[in-house]
Amino acid sequence: MFRRKLIASGITLMLGAPLSAFAADNAEMQQIRNEIKAMKQSYEARIEALEQRLQRAEALAGKAENSAAAAESLAPQTPSSTSPGAANAFNPAISMILSGTYASLKQDPASYRITGFIPGGETGPGTRGFSLAESELIVSANIDPDFHGHLTLAVSPENTLGVEEAAIQTTTLGHGLAAKAGRFYSGIGYLNGQHAHAWDFVDAPLAYRAFLGRQYGNDGVQLKWIAPTDTFLEFGAEVGRGSNFPGSERNKNGVGSYALFAHAGDDVGTEHSWRTGISWLQNTAKARAYDDPVSGVSNALDGSSSLWLADFVWKWAPNGNPAYRNFKLQGEYFRRLENGDLTFDTTGIASTDRYSATQSGWYLQGIYQFMPHWRAGLRTDRLDSGTADYGAGNSAYLSPSTYRPARNSLMVDYSPSEFSRLRLQLSRDKSREGSTDNQFFLQYIMSLGAHGAHTF
Repeated sequence: MFRRKLIASGITLMLGAPLSAFAADNAEMQQIRNEIKAMKQSYEARIEALEQRLQRAEALAGKAENSAAAAESLAPQTPSSTSPGAANAFNPAISMILSGTYASLKQDPASYRITGFIPGGETGPGTRGFSLAESELIVSANIDPDFHGHLTLAVSPENTLGVEEAAIQTTTLGHGLAAKAGRFYSGIGYLNGQHAHAWDFVDAPLAYRAFLGRQYGNDGVQLKWIAPTDTFLEFGAEVGRGSNFPGSERNKNGVGSYALFAHAGDDVGTEHSWRTGISWLQNTAKARAYDDPVSGVSNALDGSSSLWLADFVWKWAPNGNPAYRNFKLQGEYFRRLENGDLTFDTTGIASTDRYSATQSGWYLQGIYQFMPHWRAGLRTDRLDSGTADYGAGNSAYLSPSTYRPARNSLMVDYSPSEFSRLRLQLSRDKSREGSTDNQFFLQYIMSLGAHGAHTF
């Protein structure tokens, strides 16, 4: 009997020892997890405290710099202030964007058109073969404690030099307010405010080309306000000359265009962020001339153009670090209403009648950086020619179209550094009813000098 009890006790001890060791291991692993969690929380708290200290230090430094600059501007001039050394005290940031493309187009770009849409601005795919794409020279600097100025000169492939942007902007209005005056890209939509070298594809989406002539710039005044909230809230208003498509030169006093926009955005955890917005653009057209790409007849529109835009952008980066992998989903929707008097064949028949059209379009694109320096992207574009009424007098010459232009594009690009990018793009363009244009592009974009950071 005693031997049986001894054997049973031994077996129990042998079985219980691994279980107790396993329990001890579990306790130790849980303790390690708790320590790691505590370290993470302590680390994040220290980082947050350091960021707050940095913000306070930057704010104090900015106030001190503004006070010193203001005092210097009020101080009496001395002989040393007019010395050659003082003349070089104004050192603006200067940068250049060099860009070029090679294009292989199945269809003749000279006959390019977007069926069902009145053309304006730059809508075509460019020229065949090698060409210099739009290159830029950018000069910017703080003017004084209250204003910042920048100038962007653009050299077109046709060897023309134009002023793309030339504006001043306030720096000290406070309360989240900022004002801008001069020539600038409008804040409507998402892609419109970005320069072409910052785009993810060689060219603009079909909707931008059909409704804004590629990109809408204006001479005027802009006022923006950023609300003091944890969620990003931005509201803006613009008034301007409105001489660019979909407006026109009016040769009269007053305002030719109005724009309103609102944007909101936030982070979702550490890996996700988003931004969305809605915009409205109103333009007045006075004898806005255009040549029909098929018949070659010159026509003109007197009236108004009202455009609504909705945009959305979502970004993802593992652990909030986009250096190795990241993804961006971006899309915009356009809806335009135009009303006025359309004159058909201004140099011949000169038939004028009422015109109205409601048209829409959208694009959606995704860009994935699958490893450092390498990205791939896909974009799909769609347009709806909607309803167009040319009136009884012009219905014999002009007829509405039910065709829906479309385009799909695939791109791959390689960026050896933040200053250079090489891109390949393949597009299947069905903008022209009855023909498909298979397009192949090679592009380089090089940035020289001190170039400002791009927006979200």
